[in-house]
Amino acid sequence: MKNQILIGGTILMLAAMSALGAENVSSDQGLQYDQGDSYRANELSLDAFGTASLGRYTIENWSASRARHNGQLGAGLGLNYFFIRNLGIGADVYSENTTRAFIDSAEANLILRFPLGQSGFAPYAFGGGGRQFDMVKAWFAQVGGGIEYRFTPHIGAFVDARWVLPDEARYYGVARLGVRFAF
Repeated sequence: MKNQILIGGTILMLAAMSALGAENVSSDQGLQYDQGDSYRANELSLDAFGTASLGRYTIENWSASRARHNGQLGAGLGLNYFFIRNLGIGADVYSENTTRAFIDSAEANLILRFPLGQSGFAPYAFGGGGRQFDMVKAWFAQVGGGIEYRFTPHIGAFVDARWVLPDEARYYGVARLGVRFAF
């Protein structure tokens, strides 16, 4: 049931982003707009995303059944600022279980992004750390990467994954899928 809700929400989100992107289409250029301005210096962006996390045992002994039964789903928000087109910082929080601490994890990262010409795509890598509040309270380091696609210069979708290395617990992996609103 959780997977069906996540897939349905993702499809609706992508459809809505495509519809919103249609507002920026120039009629004299057909269905294209200038992607060159999609990624800018001094850019502030807000993220809304869903998460899926897997523990070390599930990652090392992979099976779809094990991932389905042991995976945790959640939601979160993030804020990013790019000083220059390719270098920025980001912070985000997310929760996978609101019965204990409302925020399970808070983190900050240094982000390197690499826009691919005027395609709208920008792969990125990041590293940083933060604090885990649920289950085991611990400080952690993390490293990961992902890709973003901008439908318009101000609206995009992203997917990324990270290894989280807590100081007192076993590592785990977190994947995110979300939308990004750039200002």
